[in-house]
Amino acid sequence: MPLDGPSQEFLAQLAESGTPPIHESTPAIARMSGPIFAGMSGPGPDVAETTDVTLADGDGGRFRMRVLRPAEPQAVIVYFHGGGWVIGDIDLQYDHVGRRLANLTSSTVVLVNYRKAPEHRFPAAIDDSYAGLRWAADHAAELAPDGAPLIVAGDSAGGNIAAVMTLRARDRSGPAIDYQALIYPVTDCDLDTPSYTAPENQLLLNRETMRWFWDHYLPDEAARTGPDASPLRAANHTGLPPALVYVARYDPLHDEGVAYARALEAAGVPVVLEEATDQMHAFFQMADILPGYEEGIRLVSGHINEFVAQRRAERREVGAP
Repeated sequence: MPLDGPSQEFLAQLAESGTPPIHESTPAIARMSGPIFAGMSGPGPDVAETTDVTLADGDGGRFRMRVLRPAEPQAVIVYFHGGGWVIGDIDLQYDHVGRRLANLTSSTVVLVNYRKAPEHRFPAAIDDSYAGLRWAADHAAELAPDGAPLIVAGDSAGGNIAAVMTLRARDRSGPAIDYQALIYPVTDCDLDTPSYTAPENQLLLNRETMRWFWDHYLPDEAARTGPDASPLRAANHTGLPPALVYVARYDPLHDEGVAYARALEAAGVPVVLEEATDQMHAFFQMADILPGYEEGIRLVSGHINEFVAQRRAERREVGAP
């Protein structure tokens, strides 16, 4: 199936604008696209309660998180946004994503505004995200009813962080994560997979842009093979929570997403692999810009709702509230 028409039109308009690709920009210039896309998306839907909190980052500073709570939450989702560890923000397009996810899943969504490279290189984003995850677990009783599942989710670099969180939580004895939703995640540092080199995948995100992101985030190429950077290369994937892995057909990251789903499955982890067959990378953040966004967020929300319903049924069977 070819790339869908709206995505083709969007790319044509971007080309006509003369906007240089990210890998020909500085981080500061690349970040200027955030307000533009946020303006195109418009404000997200209302939720019952919105609260911003700040946490210490371990280096004498602080980072922010946004808690989006629906009227009757049934789960807690800690969401890590995309942007190659360099761009992206919880105030712009991801506020919209978080609000939609909260309403569609009836879950309290915690958006983590982890520190960005190159000002704060690896492992700053990982350390901040783990602190945010622990905060959500420690405050679970305030965020959702007792026994509500704790879920991690994220797209692209955020999908990488979500996957790393499951490994870190397993290896550090907590917090207990019940489910993971990984949307076209970065799982490996290999830039030579077939999907990375395929000409048809050199679109909004391409091989050179991913090289630019990696170079800013973790310049030491040898260090990129560690599991905190490339979760596909973890020594084992046993004991990780059930997963949804959602990939895009026209995406350099397609193959590593599929490989991660297979690695989870081989380790005995229940996993569902879904593919957006006519979409390119970044569609999941394109609220009210690309129609693939609506289909994608409903698909992810549907899988989360199915898992939460199953978990609730299991608790009822054992007499838990």
